[in-house]
Amino acid sequence: MGHGGDHRGDGNTVGTTAAGATTLLLPPRLTASATELRDTARRRGLRTVQLPTFAVPDGLRATHLHAGPSFADAVAASLGIAPLEAPPHWLAELPRDLVCREIRALPIRDAYALRRPVFVKSPNDKGIRAMVYADGTRLPGPDAVDPGTVVLVSDIAAFAVEYRLYVLDGEVRTGSRYAEDGRLRPGPLGPDAAAFGAELLARCGATLPSAIVVDVGRTDGRWAVIEANAAWASGRYTADPEAALDTVLRAAGPHTAVVARDLPFVRRAPGEHATP
Repeated sequence: MGHGGDHRGDGNTVGTTAAGATTLLLPPRLTASATELRDTARRRGLRTVQLPTFAVPDGLRATHLHAGPSFADAVAASLGIAPLEAPPHWLAELPRDLVCREIRALPIRDAYALRRPVFVKSPNDKGIRAMVYADGTRLPGPDAVDPGTVVLVSDIAAFAVEYRLYVLDGEVRTGSRYAEDGRLRPGPLGPDAAAFGAELLARCGATLPSAIVVDVGRTDGRWAVIEANAAWASGRYTADPEAALDTVLRAAGPHTAVVARDLPFVRRAPGEHATP
């Protein structure tokens, strides 16, 4: 399925990729972060292919991807790539002392009844814009969103500082500060943030896939989990690109290479059934 158009590979090569080659697939538009990961992959000798559209050209072979959820949903299944992500209810099910606020996962039809300001977001994509809503009536209506769509609803929390942690095999491999007082401010990973990440993984690591990104921050003087994000769809800020790439490659690799513990964390595109 797809079209017969050209796609771009290493060295401006046009054509299909070789069978058996480790190939990182990229979307039509690249952020600065994705460009750096592409260049890091090339320095390792990996193949990279950037598609001009979301259609998969005939004969394309790829083993990994780094892109947003919409692109992954369009291409991953047909290429046999298994993107890993946290369960939709993960954040809401964490112990209260790890999140420092009330968080619920519920169908958006139930969120319409809220009559107070809340922060609402989609668990694993940007289907529902992540922001503070004055009340449930301000959410996208049933004409725009399936009423059964699960959203995360939380108390409003202000974070003094926010960090992104790249987690691989239960360890924080690299990370970066990305915001202070709600404003973008990339910087190095702080030791306290890394230590809190290690505590989180010691207590709840089994509830996450082996490769994931977790955002943490300080609110009211306490460390708290902000959210989990798919490593294959996350910007790295100032995190070490080599360690970030290691995490991305595990987080979206061949379905045949997924270990048993990670099978429950494989993302399925809308309408896609689980693999037996």
